[in-house]
Amino acid sequence: MNENVTLALLLTLLAGLSTGIGSAIAYFIKRPRIVYLAFALGLSAGVMIYVSFMEMLPVATKDIGELRAIIAFFVGIAVIAFIDLLIPEHENPHELAGIDEPTAPPDSAKLMRTGLMTALAIAIHNFPEGLATFAATLGDPKLGVFIALAIAIHNIPEGIAVSVPILFATGNKGKAFFYSFLSGLSEPVGAAIGYLILMPFLSPALLAALLAFIAGIMIYISLDELLPMAHRYGHGHLVIAGIVAGMLIMAISLLML
Repeated sequence: MNENVTLALLLTLLAGLSTGIGSAIAYFIKRPRIVYLAFALGLSAGVMIYVSFMEMLPVATKDIGELRAIIAFFVGIAVIAFIDLLIPEHENPHELAGIDEPTAPPDSAKLMRTGLMTALAIAIHNFPEGLATFAATLGDPKLGVFIALAIAIHNIPEGIAVSVPILFATGNKGKAFFYSFLSGLSEPVGAAIGYLILMPFLSPALLAALLAFIAGIMIYISLDELLPMAHRYGHGHLVIAGIVAGMLIMAISLLML
């Protein structure tokens, strides 16, 4: 169990700090664009959707019964949806407003505020994602690796969403990278808090309920965030190809486990 806890915390840290990859893209590319992430975002959604419905929910249903698993699943959706409602749409990182370089002279103060508020919004969003990665890894380390990878992919454009407005507002690439990097730290914080709260009560039944809860979170993220984002910045067929590829990768991986 201790080895799983260490791995869970490490995977959550890596997934959260992948926002820094998005920030690095903005750092090295003069006019950052994320159209090439359409396939990757579809891939991430495919992984999350497939593993939620084909692995996590069936395991939870088997261990705690269909009714409890369904309740936990929809509670997960409700929690992440409530978090989404708390964040104004124009500052929600998953709307990705202001990613492209402005055509008019930028309002530095407004852009700086946008970047900082986006960083805060991402920090709030990443908290339950950190708990999700942590709990999934405790139950099945191999499954945790796939979930961490999927979350890491979808954190990349979030890093861009934070860094680009700050970069345009300040002209300081180091500051843009720092705030983007910092916003990802809430993911391992969520895992650490989850560890402190859940470990004294951890049981097979609680772990099964957490799997269903996490499945709800991941389905919401896929349908409300990843797929709309991917379609906005890429071709529809490319997104579908990514989804199918993600599902196929998970299907083969689960068969080989």
